Amino acid sequence: MTETTKTHAILLSCGSFNPITKGHIHMFEKAREYLHKTGRFIVIGGIISPVHDSYGKSGLVSSRHRLTMCQLAVQSSDWIRVDPWECYQDTWQTTCSVLEHHRDLMKRVTGCILSNVNTPSTTPVIGQPQNGTSTIYQNTANKSVAIKLWGKMSESLGKICCVRPHMERYTFVGKLVYSCTLRILLLCGSDLLESFCIPGLWKESNMEVIVGDFGIVVVPRDGADTERIMNHSSVLRKHKDNIIVVKDEIDHPMSVVSSTKSRLALQHGDGHVVDYLSQPVIDYILQSQLYINASG
Repeated sequence: MTETTKTHAILLSCGSFNPITKGHIHMFEKAREYLHKTGRFIVIGGIISPVHDSYGKSGLVSSRHRLTMCQLAVQSSDWIRVDPWECYQDTWQTTCSVLEHHRDLMKRVTGCILSNVNTPSTTPVIGQPQNGTSTIYQNTANKSVAIKLWGKMSESLGKICCVRPHMERYTFVGKLVYSCTLRILLLCGSDLLESFCIPGLWKESNMEVIVGDFGIVVVPRDGADTERIMNHSSVLRKHKDNIIVVKDEIDHPMSVVSSTKSRLALQHGDGHVVDYLSQPVIDYILQSQLYINASG
C-alpha cells in the first residue's frame, strides 16, 4: 500500500493517569509499532486525555497535577501529546464524548472529513474542503505535501478548545497526506476491554459508537485472553473486526506496570518506582508531595 492509501491514525487514550507510568507510554509505542507492521496504518499522533476530577475515583489527585505529570512524561516524544479538554469541562465526560470531541475538533482544525471504520478506505477524506474553506494541502514537484498548519492554527485552536494555560495540540496535523483516510482510534489495555463485559457499567449505545464507529486498539496486559473477553460481549462480538489486538511474542516488563503499583511503591519508599515512572514525573511527585499516604 502507498502512503496515500494507508489509513492515517490518531491514537487516543483516556484514563486517570494517576500517575502516568512508563507502561502508558509503552502502550502507545507498542500500538504504533504494531499498526505500522500491519502495512495498513500510519500513526501520525497520539493523544493522552486525563479524566475529569469529578470522576470520583478514590485517591485521584487534582487534574492540575495529572496534566503536569503527563506533560513531563511525554516531553521527549515527537508524536504523543497531552490534551486538557476533558479535565477542563464542567463535569466528567464519557469516553464516547471525548472521542466525538476530538473527531469534531479535527474536522474544524483541518477543514476535512474524518472517516469511521465503516467509511470505505478508498474514500479521499483528508484535504477535501468543507463549507467553502480553502484546501489545506498543495502539490509541489508532483508530490503531495502537507502544509505545516500549526503556526496558523494555534490562535484559533485556543478559541475552539478552552482559554487555559498553553499546551501543544495537534502538531501532528502537518503529517497528513492529501487524499488519505484518517481515523481516531481508542487505545486501551485489556482491562478496559474487559470492563465492557460488566453489566450496566457502559451504556450499550456508547459502546456501539466507541467500537462500531471509531474502533479500538488493545494492548493486552498480564497475558489477558482478549478472545475470551470479546466473546463475553455481544457488542464486542458484533464489531470484532474493529478491534485490533496488539500481538507480542514476548511479555514486556512494561506490560505489568500500573498506576496502582506505582502509588504503592511511592508510599512504601520502594526503589523500584524508578522502573515504573520516568524521573521527571518522580521529581514532580516528590516536590508536590503526592501519593505519600494510602488515600492518594
